[in-house]
Amino acid sequence: MPIIPSAIKLLNARRINQIEHFKKCPVEIQNNSLNYLLAKASETEWGKKYGYSSLTSIKEYQSRVPVQTYEEIIPFVERIGKGESDLLWPGKIKWFAKSSGTTSAKSKFIPMSYEALENCHYRAGKDILIIYTLNNPETKIFSGKGLILGGSHRDNLFSDKILCGDLSAILIENAPSWVELVRTPGKKIALLEDFEKKLELITKSTINKNVTNLSGVPSWFLTLIKYILAYTGKSNLLDVWPNLEVFFHGGINFSPYRELYRKLIDGNQMNYMETYNASEGFFGIQDDPSINEMLLMLDYGIFYEFIPGDKINTASPPVFTLGEVETGVNYAMVISTNGGLWRYMIGDTIVFSSLDPYRFRISGRTKHFINAFGEEVIIENADKALDAACKATGAIVLEYTAGPIFMGASSRGSHEWIIEFEKEPSDLNQFIDILDETLKSINSDYEAKRFKDINLVKPLVRSVPKGTFNTWLKSKNKMGGQNKVPRLYNTREYIEDLYFVAGIKKNLPPTS
Repeated sequence: MPIIPSAIKLLNARRINQIEHFKKCPVEIQNNSLNYLLAKASETEWGKKYGYSSLTSIKEYQSRVPVQTYEEIIPFVERIGKGESDLLWPGKIKWFAKSSGTTSAKSKFIPMSYEALENCHYRAGKDILIIYTLNNPETKIFSGKGLILGGSHRDNLFSDKILCGDLSAILIENAPSWVELVRTPGKKIALLEDFEKKLELITKSTINKNVTNLSGVPSWFLTLIKYILAYTGKSNLLDVWPNLEVFFHGGINFSPYRELYRKLIDGNQMNYMETYNASEGFFGIQDDPSINEMLLMLDYGIFYEFIPGDKINTASPPVFTLGEVETGVNYAMVISTNGGLWRYMIGDTIVFSSLDPYRFRISGRTKHFINAFGEEVIIENADKALDAACKATGAIVLEYTAGPIFMGASSRGSHEWIIEFEKEPSDLNQFIDILDETLKSINSDYEAKRFKDINLVKPLVRSVPKGTFNTWLKSKNKMGGQNKVPRLYNTREYIEDLYFVAGIKKNLPPTS
């Protein structure tokens, strides 16, 4: 066994034992996590409001503190951003992780406490390496550098003393100095805001380095890989970095990209390891490479609750703790964290495949959405953009659905909209332009992915004959009642069905 992985395994034996302990005693660990969170925040304004110091049980906590969404905590976020301390979490918050917006805001700003950074996100980063080393004892990733493709940060609008940015940028900015020895590119390039310039500089600064591992979002990395291959004239990334062996990925569903990655990184040595990290916390790591599920990480300072997906919109939905969940049920996640989020509905849904240990897969969002490239377009975004396009062109929309056009080996991604008009737009190209520009103006993640057509190009809109959607619903036995057309979807399932109903040939325009 190579010396470095053996040393890491020896040094981290205690952590390995801790992971094994929370696998065996998940309910106990979760109870301890909640007790720690409540005690830590008892003297904050939030903790005093809900009497954290007098809580004696989980049931009492659930009955006293309501489930929250981002809209409910905006007043606290704004006050924290102006410099107030001890509101949601003890102390003063310096960083905010910028995430995609909600119905009422273009962007969300998630407070990032010291504990959230150290005990959740950085601890997870170490765990990823520990688990990978255990599964691959002959690994050579430590002989080279890890290429991390992150975002950027900037001064916050709240205050000149507060910084905000993508989660990845915050983690890069605050990482210990020794990380620079094992990471590439350097911090100056890694944090560039101009993604086009970042592609160029990352390529020039890394192609002659010994890169052994990649970390990032699949869609963004695909853009970088294509750029590097074009720049070097290679067709296989292993011809650039022959010791490359693993891609640690997360943020979006990897399935649509898997085969394309195999073509661009053609070799038996490549491994893929899924992670589940978000601005609100780090939740899961794929601990078994033979299955496409992740281990729920239970000791990062996060207390989990779960609402059955089909009960979310009911008046008083049931809320279960970890010991009460079942396999095969779609659950919306509710979290309480060491960043000061309390019974916060993150918006993701998961399905447990195992309860011993707790392994799961991400099943979607609590609302219709498109997040094939990290753009997180929600139905409220779509409705506002369509409304603006209709007003400008005199169009009237009867029905619509939208989904992704996935990247190909020589093409970029896009969105495809299938629309049944009552009245066609006076100018379809203008309709598309306004749809696109409005989405940029109300969704910062979509705006970022559309920047200079680097990752996503302008959407495609197809008009279908009247009656197409009703014919499709009838074919699915979903006419009438509470059945609705799925407005946004993260795959092309509904679009392909509508192609068949409308008699559209499966031809997509080039997006290169």
